[in-house]
Amino acid sequence: MILRDHSRIVLAGAFAGLLLTAPAMAQSPPAAAPAAPAAAAPAIPPGSPLFGRPDGNEAASKLAPVAPPPLPSAADKLPTAKLKVPPGFNIEVYASGIANTRSLRVGDKGTVFVGTRFGNKVSAIVKKDGKTEVKTIAEGLYRPNGLAYQNGTLYIAELSLVSKIEKVEDNLDKVNKPTVVYNELPKDEAHGWKFIGIGPDNKLYVPVGQPGNNVLNDKDHGQIRRIDLDGKNRVDVALGVRNTVGFDWHPVSKQLYFSDNGRDWASEDVPEDELNRVTKVGEHFGSPYCYQGNFLDPEHGWGKKCSDYTAPIALTGPHSAGLGMRFNSGSMFPAKYKNAIFLARHGSWNRTKKFGGDIVVYFLNKDGTVKSSEVFMSGFLVDNGYIGRPVDVEFMKDGSMLVSDDWNGAIYRVTYGKAKVASR
Repeated sequence: MILRDHSRIVLAGAFAGLLLTAPAMAQSPPAAAPAAPAAAAPAIPPGSPLFGRPDGNEAASKLAPVAPPPLPSAADKLPTAKLKVPPGFNIEVYASGIANTRSLRVGDKGTVFVGTRFGNKVSAIVKKDGKTEVKTIAEGLYRPNGLAYQNGTLYIAELSLVSKIEKVEDNLDKVNKPTVVYNELPKDEAHGWKFIGIGPDNKLYVPVGQPGNNVLNDKDHGQIRRIDLDGKNRVDVALGVRNTVGFDWHPVSKQLYFSDNGRDWASEDVPEDELNRVTKVGEHFGSPYCYQGNFLDPEHGWGKKCSDYTAPIALTGPHSAGLGMRFNSGSMFPAKYKNAIFLARHGSWNRTKKFGGDIVVYFLNKDGTVKSSEVFMSGFLVDNGYIGRPVDVEFMKDGSMLVSDDWNGAIYRVTYGKAKVASR
């Protein structure tokens, strides 16, 4: 009975409290409807250069690939006067007005062939009677960045295939339709543009980069392939290659050297890009497990050791984007530059303080290792912004050096000696 009476008192009190608060509850505004969820940011595809960019980092959020100007610079607007080379060297404009000037090759008759990463054609530069003429020799192509030349035949590397034009210098006045010789390349856009070359073994070398910033390699990516000139007999010469856009063979040892771009978004300063040397077929250079010879990748380096891979012979700077490189075997430059490597560093985009945008020369020891290096041509990077971006270097038969600049759509020529000696 006592428990029942107590229960009645509690219930009565609760009911009275509810009656007392009812008017106040009736006068309260209705609860606001729950806010609609914020629209999710569009997903960044794995192949995008922004994939892996740190979230919530204000400095990193401002970094993105640097878009070049939409049109080539006029000849009188080129930054030639601001470019610097060592004493005794001269810089002149070799050609201009060629949009997105990238890879360079020189024909037997002195024709300079030009590839492009964003365009759809291959151009030829002809010098005659003191005049410069630019001709279109092939068009309707897709990312025809890579070029190679041998015995009158020009080889062109697009995104997923390699083709050729025979007797190309005999037919510069008409647009040619290239003949496909190899079509077994992946179609990934990320790192899909190619740099190709023909080695001293008379084989065609074609790189295939990783299909993204930092991706586990499969059997068709992260490598340099060697094929016959007719596209047959593929051999994977180098593995663990993230993205090479430049290589050449030592004039004496005939060993293959190549530049390689390290991964993005690990930090602003690490890893550095690399200069590598191939000493045996099938050598593995670490990517994506190890970069710069001593940096285990935070994503894929678990359980790996950098000592299991071939270390670079030189580090070429943090995100400096080393691209085209050539050995100087000519006789115009002073003797110290003989058989040295000239590397075009396109310049970083994913650093708060930009780095590169120059030509660096690497001097080698007799055993093929790097002895020292120095900046050879600079001035493309001014006040943390680009006024030009070097892409490729190529030596002419007279020993002068050409430098392509995709920012301005121009090619510069570097000579040594008095102007009357250096002039073409």
